[in-house]
Amino acid sequence: MKELKSIEIKAFIPSKDFDKSKSFYQDLGFTKGWDSDGMAYFHHGNCSFLLQDFYPEHANNFMMHLLVEDVDAWYNEIICSGLAEKYRIKITDVENQILGMRDFVVIDPTSVLWRIGQNI
Repeated sequence: MKELKSIEIKAFIPSKDFDKSKSFYQDLGFTKGWDSDGMAYFHHGNCSFLLQDFYPEHANNFMMHLLVEDVDAWYNEIICSGLAEKYRIKITDVENQILGMRDFVVIDPTSVLWRIGQNI
C-alpha cells in the first residue's frame, strides 16, 4: 500500500456573532489570514482554524485544544489583556491535570470551550 501523507487538519469553529468572534480571536492572539463570505481563516504559529458564520444547536458542546510551550505565559497574557471583561467570557485558573497536562479553559463568546495547555 502506498504511504499517504497528510499536511494539516483544521476545525470549523461555529460563531453566534461572527464579527464579535473575529474580534475575540484576534484579541486572543490569532492572526486573521482572510475573511470572506461567512468564513474566516485564523492562525497562530503552526496552528489554524476556520471560523464560520454558522451556529448549530450543538455549538455549545464544541471543544478545542491548543498545545503551547508556556501555558503560564499564555494565561498571564490573556488575563492581562482584559478579554474576560471585554467579551464577558469565562477563564479558569491554570491547573495540573491527571494526564500530564497543565492547562486552563477559555470559553469563547459562542461557548466554544478552549483548553490551552502544555505537557508536563
